Amino acid sequence: MAKVLESVDQRTQLVGENRLELLLFRINATQLFAINVFKVKEVVKLPKLSALPGSHPSIKGVANIRGTSIPVIDLRAAIGFQPMNSDQEANLIITEYNRSVQGFMVGKVDHIINMTWSDIMPPPKSTGSHNYLTAITKVEVDGATRLVSIIDVEKVLAEIVHYDIAISEGVLDEALVDKMIGRKILIADDSATARRQVKDTLAPLGIEVIETSDGLQALKLLKRWCDEGRDINQEILMLITDAEMPEMDGYRLTYEVRNDKRMANLFITLNTSLSGSFNNAMVEKVGCDRFISKFQPDLLVDVVQERLRTQLPEQVN
Repeated sequence: MAKVLESVDQRTQLVGENRLELLLFRINATQLFAINVFKVKEVVKLPKLSALPGSHPSIKGVANIRGTSIPVIDLRAAIGFQPMNSDQEANLIITEYNRSVQGFMVGKVDHIINMTWSDIMPPPKSTGSHNYLTAITKVEVDGATRLVSIIDVEKVLAEIVHYDIAISEGVLDEALVDKMIGRKILIADDSATARRQVKDTLAPLGIEVIETSDGLQALKLLKRWCDEGRDINQEILMLITDAEMPEMDGYRLTYEVRNDKRMANLFITLNTSLSGSFNNAMVEKVGCDRFISKFQPDLLVDVVQERLRTQLPEQVN
C-alpha cells in the first residue's frame, strides 16, 4: 500500500495533456469511487485514532502520521451513507486540498488508472444539486465495465470546514471599488461549491460571475462570443479556471484560448485546490497570468484588482 503512490511526483507530465490519474477505492461492497492522484499525498492502513471532542460528526478522530496530527473524515458518512463499522477493512487516503491536509477513511483501495478527461463525464442532471460527485467514468475491472463516481471533495470539506468569504481589512482598494460594479468574470469549475465560493466573494462587490462547469463549456462560450463579433476583453474582465475538470482541463482551456488570436490576450487566473510547485510551472508553460490556490478571498480580490489596474492605469495609478 505504501508504494501505490511512490511515483506520483513523476506523473505531472500528464497535466496539460488533458490526462489524469485516478485512485480507485471503495466505501461499500458494490460501488467504486475515485479522486485525482494529484490531490493524494499518501495511502496507509488506518492507524489508531485519537478522539476529537466537539468535532463534526463525520470526523472520526485524529491520526498521528510521523509526528503530524491529521483529522480523519469518514468519507462514507460524509457523503450520506451509514458510517463505516470499526470491524471493516479501512484505509486512510491522506490528501491536500486548499492548503490543508486531511485523511479520508475508506474501505479497500484498488489501484490507479490513467485516463483522458474526454473519458470523464459530468454526473447526470437527474442526480440533482445535492450529490457529492463532480464526475463519473467507466473502467474495466475483472473483465466487466464498472461505473466510477468521482468525489466532489471540495463540497465534502465545505460542509465540514467553514470557509470564510470575508475580505480582510485593507485588501480592497477604494480607488477601484466603483470600477468593479457591472464587471463580468467567467468561471470554469466542475465543483458547484467552488463556483459558489467565488461568486459569494465577488458578487457583493458588484461583479457578475458567469458560471460554466468545465473547460469545454467555457471555450465554446468564448468562441461563440468571438463569432458574434464581441471583444472578449470588453465582454469579461477575466477567466478564472480550475485545473482539473471533465471534458477539458484548465491547462488545455488556457492553451486553446492563447492560440485563438481573437482572445489570446484574455487575462486568465488558475484557481485550484491542487498543490505543488508543478502548478506554477504549468502556469508559465500554458500562459496563465496568475495562479492562486483555493480558497482565499483576499487573493481572489487581489487578482481582480490587479486586472483592473492594467485596464484602467490612468484612473487608478
